[in-house]
Amino acid sequence: MGAPVLTRFLPHVLLFLLLLAGSAVPAFADSDDLLKLDRGWEFRWGDSPVEADGVPAWVRSPEPAEWQAIGFPSNPPGREGREHVWFRITLPDGEWQDPVLYIFSVDIIVQVWLDKALIYQYGTLDAEGRGRFEGWPWHEIPLPGDFQGKTVYFRVFSNYTDIGLWGEVGVLDHAQLVLRVIQQSAEGLIIATLTGLIGLLALVFALIQRSQRSFASIALFAFAVATMLVAESQASQLVLAQPLFWDYLAAGSYYLIPVALALLLQQWLSGHGPTAARWLWKLHLVYLIGALGLSMAGWLDLSMTFPPFDALLLVTLVILMVSAGRRVRRLAAEQRLLLATFALFSVFLILDMAVAHGVLPWGRVPVSWGALGFSLAIISIALWHYSTTYQALYNLTGQLEQKVAERTARAEGLAQREAARASLLSLESRKNETLFDLISTLQDSASVDEAFQRLASALPGLYQPVAGCFYQHQPDGRYTRLVTWGNLDQSFPDQYGTAMLLPADTPTLIAADQVPDQLSFRLRLQTAQPGAEPAGLLLLARPAFPELVQDYSLVRLIGWVQQSVEKIAITLSALVLREELRRFSYEDGLTGLKNRRHFDELFGHEREVSLRTGRPLSLLMFDLDHFKQFNDDYGHEAGDEALRHVGRILNRHFRGSDVVCRYGGEEFVVLMPGAPMAEALVRAETLRHLIAGEPVVVGHQPLAHLTISGGVACWPDTTDQFDALMRAADAALYQAKRTGRNRVEAAGQQQPLP
Repeated sequence: MGAPVLTRFLPHVLLFLLLLAGSAVPAFADSDDLLKLDRGWEFRWGDSPVEADGVPAWVRSPEPAEWQAIGFPSNPPGREGREHVWFRITLPDGEWQDPVLYIFSVDIIVQVWLDKALIYQYGTLDAEGRGRFEGWPWHEIPLPGDFQGKTVYFRVFSNYTDIGLWGEVGVLDHAQLVLRVIQQSAEGLIIATLTGLIGLLALVFALIQRSQRSFASIALFAFAVATMLVAESQASQLVLAQPLFWDYLAAGSYYLIPVALALLLQQWLSGHGPTAARWLWKLHLVYLIGALGLSMAGWLDLSMTFPPFDALLLVTLVILMVSAGRRVRRLAAEQRLLLATFALFSVFLILDMAVAHGVLPWGRVPVSWGALGFSLAIISIALWHYSTTYQALYNLTGQLEQKVAERTARAEGLAQREAARASLLSLESRKNETLFDLISTLQDSASVDEAFQRLASALPGLYQPVAGCFYQHQPDGRYTRLVTWGNLDQSFPDQYGTAMLLPADTPTLIAADQVPDQLSFRLRLQTAQPGAEPAGLLLLARPAFPELVQDYSLVRLIGWVQQSVEKIAITLSALVLREELRRFSYEDGLTGLKNRRHFDELFGHEREVSLRTGRPLSLLMFDLDHFKQFNDDYGHEAGDEALRHVGRILNRHFRGSDVVCRYGGEEFVVLMPGAPMAEALVRAETLRHLIAGEPVVVGHQPLAHLTISGGVACWPDTTDQFDALMRAADAALYQAKRTGRNRVEAAGQQQPLP
């Protein structure tokens, strides 16, 4: 009953909020502290020349004959394409503690001069007195204490349809101005809050009733109106002094309103709605994206997008009202209410556009109230429809609940049987805790071998009282038994050979009377190679507990064992992949030798050992002679085989304590701890002869013999600085290349070895 009651009273709650907002607004009535400057204005077309000290000539020399009287400093007569105009007025007398000059808005850039001094500027002007649109904020201009009776000048540039000051201009204290801004913004912010709540409510219902697209359109309209009211409120500038940001936000939400309106009319007047609506919302959506996109890209000023949109919006509203009005007789009562509130909102929008473009004198048009009324009408009708539908569903649910109650009575008998299985569930819970501890232990293992040892120790406690054993898969393909527990039949062999037929995996879903005497579960691990590798085999004897055989509990137990084996396999697979990743990070994939990363880390370790023990450390660096020519002659596949050929020789020739690495490309390094220079040279020469004496074989076809050029350096024989050891070996390598290749040079030695 919760949802029907909610939807039944929501319209009343919304009406109460509307009345509350209406009663709260008078408390924020406009302050009378503003001394409006609505008399004594004069204007002058054009832009003043600037004197050497940067002061405009018109400020320094009033020239009364050139100035003309005007009722308000906005859109003087005879513009004729002009973009510059000056206004002036004599400031009144009065008593203020912190006086400021307040301007509601300016189109679009303004400078304010007083006593031949620039006291305020909004916007940036170039050398020609022109600039880009930077927003429509309200302006607060601090005034000096002796401003009374002085003339203030306003230099205005505008390439917009309007030019000059707009709205209200007056003098008041700073604190009074802040209070006035808050008071004038209160009504719009309250209505924006209510409209936003309506949008949030509609969004909730849109998520609940996804088939009702109208709720999404209601939410779109409400959020667009609420955002527009917040962005256009003067108080927003007190929160964030970024006028252009608020203007972009206001423009985006303003341009989105006709999209939501057309969608709403198309959906709510389904069957009778204007066919033009579907084209109009698409047209406005294209305009929204294009206008904001071009403005943000800097290709045109945001201000220039408003006049075309207002003209397009006016045409859209007229088309929608006329097209829908022709069908009013065929509409239901709630649809007529929707059209009436839409018409009222449209009239307010048209009046607001007329004021904005100077067709009507300046004044505040209650567009926000029209939007709130339209939103309330839409959401109320939508909730009424939703409540009706939900009530029908509720009645159907009652019938279903009655049938469920009948089936529940039958199910109670089955529930009693489940009580007998409580012991099994308790056992399963304890086994899950044991399995969790085992998984944690395996994850902490340093290697896969260590993990298997821990696994063998933990398996008896995991699967008892069921007897069983566990086999580990060996590299030769055999399965070797690691552990046995319980009274296991001795017929289980110690090893399974590769040729022996292994028991098949026991299905997890099987009738209790079909469970075999021997249950088998394979342990397969995922590696870097495709597919799963065999790793182990778990064999369990059939449980002999009567309470398990009588019902499906045996099958449930088998299913749990299968899941536990899979979890263990996942954990061990992670360890295998971790070891393979560690090996790959230090191993060259082509030759199987260690890579440069491994060499750099081990070199630092061996350096510390040599410093501590004083034993010598030799380094051989060599590369293959004319390897590029070898690749060009025989192809890159033969070149790869040549590198593998050299890697095999290196592995055979050097000691286990030596570190052989492929340093990069065809370059190799050998680190020989404990080997003095003489020994290192002998081993390097032996390696050179071995490589030169064995041809590269590709596909059983011998190819050319390779030769190497190498350099040997030794600490401390060659240098007493470890940091210079690599450079010394590299220099010896290049000396070998310069002196004919196929040789080994010792660092610091001028003649090659024989």
